[in-house]
Amino acid sequence: MPRVLLLCEYATLNGGERSMLATLEGIAAAGFEPLVAAPPRGPLAEVLRQRGVEHLPWQVWDAAGVRLPQGQLRENLAELLARVRPGLLHANSLSMGRLSGPVAAVLGLPSIAHLRDIIRLSDRAIGDLQEHKRLLAVSGAVRDYYVRSVARPLRGRGCGARSDPPTLGAGIAPGKLHVLYNGVDLEEFSPRPATGYLHRDLGIPEGVPLAGTIGQIGLRKGQDVLARAALMLADKLPELRWLIVGDRHSEKGESRQFEAELHRAAEGLAGRLHFLGYRNDVPQLLCELTILVHAARQEPLGRVLLEAAASGVATVATDVGGTREVFPPDAEAAVLVPPDDPQAIAGAVRRLVEDPGQRVRIARAARRRAEEAFDVRQTVAGLVGHYRELIQG
Repeated sequence: MPRVLLLCEYATLNGGERSMLATLEGIAAAGFEPLVAAPPRGPLAEVLRQRGVEHLPWQVWDAAGVRLPQGQLRENLAELLARVRPGLLHANSLSMGRLSGPVAAVLGLPSIAHLRDIIRLSDRAIGDLQEHKRLLAVSGAVRDYYVRSVARPLRGRGCGARSDPPTLGAGIAPGKLHVLYNGVDLEEFSPRPATGYLHRDLGIPEGVPLAGTIGQIGLRKGQDVLARAALMLADKLPELRWLIVGDRHSEKGESRQFEAELHRAAEGLAGRLHFLGYRNDVPQLLCELTILVHAARQEPLGRVLLEAAASGVATVATDVGGTREVFPPDAEAAVLVPPDDPQAIAGAVRRLVEDPGQRVRIARAARRRAEEAFDVRQTVAGLVGHYRELIQG
């Protein structure tokens, strides 16, 4: 049974970790033995323990929250790989892909890196990533960001041609980068009648509409835009309640300031904006929402959008990154609005609150879209295919 070592940087359960976890059972059923190298403590470690997945302690950050030097991390990884001897290495993030690419190449180990972000990369980072045998992009938007129409030739290991100033400052070889959509369990996330438990927990009167957003608190996710939209609707839809689900993980000053300003904005809503923090009941919580609002400024392929679609929740989302791949316009499975436009969000939310029939039509179309493109079994089949091709050489 070939062993596959999945390399994770963080102890959290954000989209990348949850997308990985969703595939482990299918990977094992296909005849592979998944091992996960991840921080020794935290939510991810606890889920691995509960599921009986072999967990190898792996630390990228020290006790003070400082990232260990890249050279030291590569030495540590080489020692781990020598001890475990997997048949394939799968880096679960761009950061871990960059770290592990040169190590896997030196060891002659088949390897994959998952690109789940859209960020500017240096030529050195591009070179490190291209040391992997294969790269997986979670959406066509991610692939297109990292691949130019004509890929730049590499000038030796770990180095590429000088990048140009425009937004696409990458140059990954097109033949190395494959699109593989994340998937969701269509039974775990499925349309269910609302039970009202969220209303009861929050002391909200029964039947009051709920508009919620789910994701890590930060500028990229656009919760500040949602708060401005909520203020615009305060007089027009005074009964509407807004929910922000998620935590801030970044300790940067700008991230702390963003969260503080978000709470100050909520003061103008007279208790109609609720901060729920991290929740482990998202499959149930989604079905309690009237509308999911996703105001992201950038989104490679929002996992919560896949979960909301599978749950049959009417969604208002910004048309950025891979969101149009989740909700193609002709599918009529969501309302897409421009980024950084609270007025557009407010208008879309108001129309859906006031038109239950449209909400139902969008919700049904969203579920069909999830069944068509984002069933986790399709993701597992694609991933297993990549594993087999690389291991068989």
